[in-house]
Amino acid sequence: MGMIRMALFWYLASQMFGFKKQPADPATSSINLFSKGEKLDMWFYLSEDHKFADFGNEQALVWHETNVPYAAWTPDSSRHHVLTYSPSEAVMKHNGTVYGHVFFTRSGFSPNPSDPDYDHFSSFSRTVSLISYLPKPKTDKRKSLLEAKDEAPEVLPEVVEDEGITEWVSFWKPNVTMNLVDDFTKYSRNALPPTVAEYLNFEETSGNYYPTVFFNEFWLLRDKLIRINETTTELTLNLDLSPISLTRWQLYLQIDQSFQIHRSYGSMLEGEADELKRVFLEGNPILLAITMTVSLLHTVFDFLAFKNDIQFWNKNKSMEGLSARSVVVNFFCQLVVFLYLLDNETSWMIILSSGVGCCIEFWKIGKAMHIEVDRSGRFPLLRFRDRDSYAKNKTKEYDDLAMRYLSYVLYPVVLGFAIYSLIYDRHKSWYSWILSSLTSCVYTFGFIMMCPQLFINYKLKSVAHLPWRQMTYKFLNTIIDDLFAFVIKMPILHRLSVFRDDIIFLIYLYQRWIYPVDRKRINEFGFGGEDASDVTATTTTTPDAAEAIDGDAPATSIPEQQHHNEDLRQRHHNSRQETSKSGANSSSSSSDDDDDDASTTEENKTKTT
Repeated sequence: MGMIRMALFWYLASQMFGFKKQPADPATSSINLFSKGEKLDMWFYLSEDHKFADFGNEQALVWHETNVPYAAWTPDSSRHHVLTYSPSEAVMKHNGTVYGHVFFTRSGFSPNPSDPDYDHFSSFSRTVSLISYLPKPKTDKRKSLLEAKDEAPEVLPEVVEDEGITEWVSFWKPNVTMNLVDDFTKYSRNALPPTVAEYLNFEETSGNYYPTVFFNEFWLLRDKLIRINETTTELTLNLDLSPISLTRWQLYLQIDQSFQIHRSYGSMLEGEADELKRVFLEGNPILLAITMTVSLLHTVFDFLAFKNDIQFWNKNKSMEGLSARSVVVNFFCQLVVFLYLLDNETSWMIILSSGVGCCIEFWKIGKAMHIEVDRSGRFPLLRFRDRDSYAKNKTKEYDDLAMRYLSYVLYPVVLGFAIYSLIYDRHKSWYSWILSSLTSCVYTFGFIMMCPQLFINYKLKSVAHLPWRQMTYKFLNTIIDDLFAFVIKMPILHRLSVFRDDIIFLIYLYQRWIYPVDRKRINEFGFGGEDASDVTATTTTTPDAAEAIDGDAPATSIPEQQHHNEDLRQRHHNSRQETSKSGANSSSSSSDDDDDDASTTEENKTKTT
């Protein structure tokens, strides 16, 4: 999905801000000095100098090819070579650099400027570093919290980042891929495309450009690099030579540039780009195509679930049948995950997303309970109070009962897992131990937090109070997450947390099947759900009655319905009789008022005469 998004971004950027072809001007235009299919000879040298001139050193020449067709897509245009390199002491002990120098000439010419067969217009070259310098991996600060300080295990010298000192380590690139770009574009020297400008090599006198040599490191992942130290004696180097199309070359450049922009903004950590590339390298193409398709569906369903969740809680006026304790526990779980992400090195976009989730869960608490600010003490405190629709019915009783049963299982499990982690795992501090233990419990036993709502549904024999539209979208997302669990590399705990959601939603679906919403039942106001339009036209109902008529009130079970039907009908009959009596009295009073108004009008007319 990320690759498609970046490719689309590259296309839009090239159309809106890309290079616009200008009319060919012989004075300012540049063309390729070589023709398509022309035969080339290639020399590849290894040296510790950035500029190479020792053409007489046969040990420096490690690869030589002849009659390589330029920009010709034939089997003869691709070459491969493997060699073993023995690094010098400067490279092993002092972070020295090894360079690869590649020279191309037309067949029969020499790359050596001092050779009589050398031709300036027939030779071009490019240099690449075979050593990559990366910051030294940080020392693992985690330790066993139960060990004494004098028995702490030895650790490597730590990187001092506070003083601005960073230790760098050299890594060997085992693969070098050289691509000759199939590019015969006529460029204007006054308006070069910024993406490819730094790669074009111009001949100064004519203004034309040599063929572009691109060292393709797009698929060279960081875990494939070989660290160089004092014990390194031999290093393997795989060399490849092949052509590449102009479109594919520009796509590689644009994607790399996009990765650099994301890293500079902090939206992508080091190594995340490699994980994305790994999916394309190691994944099944058919499975990847399916994954890209469902990724779009996952985004749509996630948005719809979020929208319907906000709408449900924003319009919800009654907590009858809903577990307020589960809302509070969900906020606590979200807060634990947020603090865990802050304690570890995580992308700020993920932290921001988790922080927004915490705010939304706290907002739900405000809809499920009354939140008041107590300023009587030294510091203002938040007081939480149950809503009347929740406290004055069986929902609170069932919710408290479910949480009590849940505590019998949850508390021992959390405590046991925390003790196990303290004894056998390593942590940076006691604070990190608490967060990691709670986070692991949230991932592993998070499904238990959804059990109180299942218990309330079972006791009320109803599911009409649940936000089914939002839950449907979430259930579809869990199915998509199941697919991602097999495709994307992720921790075992997170993978298990995906499948436990499936079990909970299947139970919800079973409850919806055995506790259907009866639209024909007589509710507590004496009307059936199908008579809502008639009731609205003849009587004025209260807001609670309107919700009951619309069928939003919790559905009662069939035995309870039969038990209360007669009583409800009698109450409704009495209510209508009282309404009729009050209407008759109102009509009589209105008639008397009309007679008084008529007599008053007659007296006024007499006085006027």
